[in-house]
Amino acid sequence: MSDMKETLKKIMPVPMLEAAKWSLDCLKTLKSWPQAQLHPWRADSIRKLKALNNIHAGKRCFIIGNGPSLQKMDLSLLRNEYTFGMNRFYLMFAELGFKTNYFVSINDLVIEQCKDDFQKLDVPLFVAWRAHKWLQPAQHLHFVYTTYVGKKFAKNVSGRVWEGATVTNVTLQLAYHMGFSEVILIGVDHNFATKGKPNTTIVSDGDDPNHFNPGYFGKGFRWQLPDLDTSEIGYQMAKEAYEADGRKVLDATVDGKLQIFPKVDFTSLFSE
Repeated sequence: MSDMKETLKKIMPVPMLEAAKWSLDCLKTLKSWPQAQLHPWRADSIRKLKALNNIHAGKRCFIIGNGPSLQKMDLSLLRNEYTFGMNRFYLMFAELGFKTNYFVSINDLVIEQCKDDFQKLDVPLFVAWRAHKWLQPAQHLHFVYTTYVGKKFAKNVSGRVWEGATVTNVTLQLAYHMGFSEVILIGVDHNFATKGKPNTTIVSDGDDPNHFNPGYFGKGFRWQLPDLDTSEIGYQMAKEAYEADGRKVLDATVDGKLQIFPKVDFTSLFSE
């Protein structure tokens, strides 16, 4: 099958290839659309998501990645800030002494293996609609209709949201929906010690060198190698959407490799 795909890429004109891919993406999206819009759990989430529109208009927030660089930062400065945690950042809650205001996870492998942890979280939680296979509805739980295909930046997350190959892109869309005018990224190192073909599922054979906690994706944990190129497409779309509306996204990650957003020193954000 892969050989056939490569042959088609060589013989078909680029516009025809793009049209074919767009048609296939539409078919994949349409297949999941009815349940993602009409299921009672999703209907409840749509209502709750709409209620969150612009509730933090004009405010700033921090989106906290999970890179090793977090260990070089004084995260206590975030205690009185609006914050989004992602995936397994809850592992740091005890050390921090406080929880993030919001929490986001969209990856199937992460949610499936950590479903008990997510079900116990008592902060507003946003997960992919696919997570309904593992999580039960709750007042603080929001099922977001995310897809792997159909590139776009969703300004209203009650509809379809493109994942952009990383939970950070979904969180940027959530922050926009909530009205935040300034979003600061930290811990988004955009650099992984583990190398390999993007999106390949592997099993960790020891301590995790790619995140702030060696047990984050510890021994035996199944996870997917990052697709940094696709995530950059999403980041660029986020940058353009924010700036077009007079808002901004800044990157305060220590020694981060991402070059899409303007860089800013983390500690300078708290100077009086």
